[in-house]
This record gives sequence, structure tokens and C-alpha cells, in this order.
Amino acid sequence: MVDSRMTPAPSAPPVTALSSVPLLQLDGLTRRFKSRVALDGLSLSVRAGEIVGLLGPNGAGKSTTFQVLAGLLAPDSGRVLFEGRPLSLHDPSLRQRLGIIFQRGSLDDLMSARENLLLGARLYGLTGEHAHTRVEQMLRLIGLEARGDERVGTWSGGMRRRLELARALVHQPRVLLMDEPTQGLDEASFRSFWAHLRALRDTEGLTVLLTTHRADEAQICDRLAVLDAGRLVAMDTPAALAARVGGDILILEGREPEALAAEVRGRLGLAARVVEGHVQVETEQGHSLVPRLVEAFPAGRLDAVSLRRPTLADVFLQLTGRTLGADQPTAEPSTRKSRR
Repeated sequence: MVDSRMTPAPSAPPVTALSSVPLLQLDGLTRRFKSRVALDGLSLSVRAGEIVGLLGPNGAGKSTTFQVLAGLLAPDSGRVLFEGRPLSLHDPSLRQRLGIIFQRGSLDDLMSARENLLLGARLYGLTGEHAHTRVEQMLRLIGLEARGDERVGTWSGGMRRRLELARALVHQPRVLLMDEPTQGLDEASFRSFWAHLRALRDTEGLTVLLTTHRADEAQICDRLAVLDAGRLVAMDTPAALAARVGGDILILEGREPEALAAEVRGRLGLAARVVEGHVQVETEQGHSLVPRLVEAFPAGRLDAVSLRRPTLADVFLQLTGRTLGADQPTAEPSTRKSRR
């Protein structure tokens, strides 16, 4: 359910308008699970007021990074700096500045929304009138103050996720960590959730670091850290990353896609490859190439031909040779399977 008063989120300010001084910095983080390397010298920085996404499929190192920052895992080596100061991940001064949204919901279904928020406030040291004031402020923020006394076990997934957001922000943290925050949400709930976040970033300077495998969610971020096998392979704005894939993406569908890709390479000299059961071609002249493709094959060989612009999923494929839906063999918990 979406609050009818919600308005579209304002456009993100350009990254150049954000602080150039890192608020949060990861320096050479390494983490192994027996013989598997989940993080391999990961280094990146997040500026104040910035929304940074960790993009990659299952096993890329996203959730391990989240768990290290949340204090759930200790790195084998490396350090975390907050405002330029090295911190232990068990340092309460860091935890007090963090809000955390886990991949799986952690609300108490038998408690009301107000009770869940009040419990969160007290866990972060808020007491008395201040705690109650913050609870009411957060209920108004997510547009659910009229339903604050309802048990949250009866709520929709979108409403529950908005309440999780409110609880993570009740103590006014400087940084919000989120692990796959919109997994399972419908489109309306997805837009509502991000409208609240963007408004907070634009009005209060909230800094956000999230993990995601969704290309549409990654597009919202100011910058993306593309992870592959625990390493940082690229970090830039979504637009700059998308520009790495030039021209258009042609999608060809037909039987025996591997054989079809070989035919495209042989007949037209194009670099074709099979991606999730169809043949994909990157080209600078997509519209002019479509008639040539159709004419080059006998009737019935091609089931469909479509043309689209490159996405962040295409960027990941170009950088790593894998799709965002592909699983990688690490100790991280799986959150998504390939579509095919």
C-alpha cells in the first residue's frame, strides 16, 4: 500500500555538488571463508550525502561487505575509516552513527508499529519524551501515523519495509546501510520506498550505502561500486558506466542459441554471444543492422529481433563476462537465481 500523498522523489543532485571528503572509507578489506575469498582487498569511499550502491550478483562480495560494516563479521585484514579516523567495527561510536536495514525483515509481528519504533529507539539509547517524539516523527515521515497502533503482522510487504526504514532512522544516523532493501517489493512499493530515501538525502544530507543486484535500483544511486569475486572492478556514476557500452543492444531469439550466435558471427562478422538463452550483439548502428539480420537468415530461423539501449546489466556483463543474475561460488547466502 502506498501513501496517496507521496509525491515523486526529487532528482538527485550531481555528484560534483557533494562533499569531496570521504565520510566512510574501506581500505583493503579482505575476508575468507575457509578456502574461498569473499573480499579480496576491497577499497572504496563514500562521501557525505551520497547514495552509493554495491552492484553485483550473488557471491560478488556485497553481503560480506555489508556484514563487515554492520559489525557482524570481522575482516581478516584491512580497516574501516569514519570521518578519516580508523575505527574498530565494534566501536560504539560507529554503531551510533549507523542505521541498518537487513535483507530479511526484523520487525516483531506481534507488536504495533509504534511499539516496534519505540523498541528501536530505546535500543539506540533514546528515552523518555525524546524517544516518543522521534517515533511520531518517523510515522509521519512514512505516512503511516494513522495505522501506528496496528500489529505489523497484518501489513503488506511495502508497508513493513517503510517501517523498517523508519526504525533504522529513528536515532538520526549519519549513514544508512541497506542489504538488498527492496527485494520482493512491487513497483509501487519500490518507488515509495525510494521516494522517502531520496527526500531524506536531499533535505537532511543522509548518506546511504546499499547492496543490490537490481539494475533499476542501481540507476538511482549517485555512484556504483561494481564488485566481482570480492574485488572492485569499476566505480563511477550510472551514466558514466552505461557509456562504456557503446551504441545499441540487439537481441535475437531463435532455436539453438549457441548455433545461432555462430551463424551471426559467420554471416555478418558480428561479435555475438549468448546471454540468458538469447543472442546479444552490441552495435553502433542498431536500426540499420536489423534489416540486414532479417535478410541474412531464412524464414523461420529468427523468432524475434529487438533493439534497446544499454543498461547497467550490460555494463556488468562487459566488465566481468557474467550476468547480474549469475551465481558465483562463495560462502555468501544466495538471494537471487538466474532467470534461466
